[in-house]
Amino acid sequence: MALWRTILNNLPEVEGPTQKTLSFKEKLKWTLIVLSIFFLMGMMPLFGLGVNALQRFETLSIILGAEFGSLISLGIGPIVTASIVLQLLNGSGIIKFDLTAPEGKKLFQGTQKILSVFFILFESSIYVFMGGLAPAESLAGTPWYFQFQLMLIFQLFLGGILILFMDEVVSKWGFGSGVSLFIVAGVAKSLLLQTFNWLPGPSGISGITYSAGAVPAFFQSLAAGDPTTATLMIAGILSTAFVFVIAVYASAMKVEIPLSFGMVRGHGVRWPLSFIYTSNIPVILISALMANFQLWGNLLQNWGHPLLGTFSSAGQATSGLVYWIQAPRLITSIIQQHTAFIGWQIYAQAFVYLLFLMGGSVLFSIFWVQTAGMDAKSQARNMMSSGLQVPGFRKDQRVLERLLGRYITPLTVMGGLTVGFLAAIADISGSLSNGTALLLAVMITYKLYEEIAKQHMMDMNPMMRRFMGG
Repeated sequence: MALWRTILNNLPEVEGPTQKTLSFKEKLKWTLIVLSIFFLMGMMPLFGLGVNALQRFETLSIILGAEFGSLISLGIGPIVTASIVLQLLNGSGIIKFDLTAPEGKKLFQGTQKILSVFFILFESSIYVFMGGLAPAESLAGTPWYFQFQLMLIFQLFLGGILILFMDEVVSKWGFGSGVSLFIVAGVAKSLLLQTFNWLPGPSGISGITYSAGAVPAFFQSLAAGDPTTATLMIAGILSTAFVFVIAVYASAMKVEIPLSFGMVRGHGVRWPLSFIYTSNIPVILISALMANFQLWGNLLQNWGHPLLGTFSSAGQATSGLVYWIQAPRLITSIIQQHTAFIGWQIYAQAFVYLLFLMGGSVLFSIFWVQTAGMDAKSQARNMMSSGLQVPGFRKDQRVLERLLGRYITPLTVMGGLTVGFLAAIADISGSLSNGTALLLAVMITYKLYEEIAKQHMMDMNPMMRRFMGG
């Protein structure tokens, strides 16, 4: 144990600020610097990479803030994986960290960093050796092939390490965390391109080539007398706006539990419990699971064993489990065929997808609450250690636990159902971005807005303050 602590104490890390609080301008500066480097790395292709079917990683890339085929192909995947694994081990009591003490926090963060480095190397090797990001096929069977594989692993590892330290820079010098920032940056980039990109895109229904962005394509299709394409574009915009508004509304909903300080009469607080109690964790986990099913199904088919289903040449699932957990573009199909009678199979697929995403979100939500220390018993213990109790009742953890249980269990289930439903509806209705990614971006942005408004309302520019509602 002493050796382990010595290793953790000597890990390279980003030095934190010497002052207690940083100004809004200082945090904004470092956030923009890291964001610029992140986008720059996304434009650097991997040297030695052959022609790969990178579209199969599209869902993963949006969720993980990655740009497959570039230096940031791993995105935040290793960091998130390490964090989830360590949270589960700590919450379940298999490995116990005292997060209330500075030494325990340092031990937890150091262990997470080492685990992140392990997953960076592990995922880099998996992607390269399993053929996801492979060298040119013309080199297969030659000594150069293995050398190019090692070169690709080194580049992926380097990109992952840079992402790890950029996350640390944002956490100490910027707004929120780098993980959240990179997710929002990836989704915002995708959404901006899908909405306003004026460069030529795929041909429309009538064979005319419109802009790739929904807004210019909408006006172009109206001018060309193509109502079908115009309806498709406006449906995508409205679907995106609907998910955005409902997600913000749900994020703002809270249940406030009145508590009092046992040692100070007449003073109390309201302990807020968010309606979406487990935040976006459940939908991240179920979406990552579904994306991995799609990825492994594709790889198994390439190896001649389509155990999870089959895929078309365009990468779309056509049968098996992967077909039923693939989001159908239901509204898009109805608009294109000008009728709601488009066969039962697509409706059945949409229904199964909706149930799978909602059910999976609820299961992961319950699982996360029980293992991450968010259950009523753990929360009651934390409140009692802070000197809080239920007004009018004696100071007893069991009383507080019963009170919290009335709220936490329903919020866990309802929150999981809500995020699963919103993500599925966004995918089925043809929103401009992946439903899960859109939901993540909205909820992360809203949380970041609350944090900035709470901490920096007084030291920001007056124009910015008015924009933030101050």
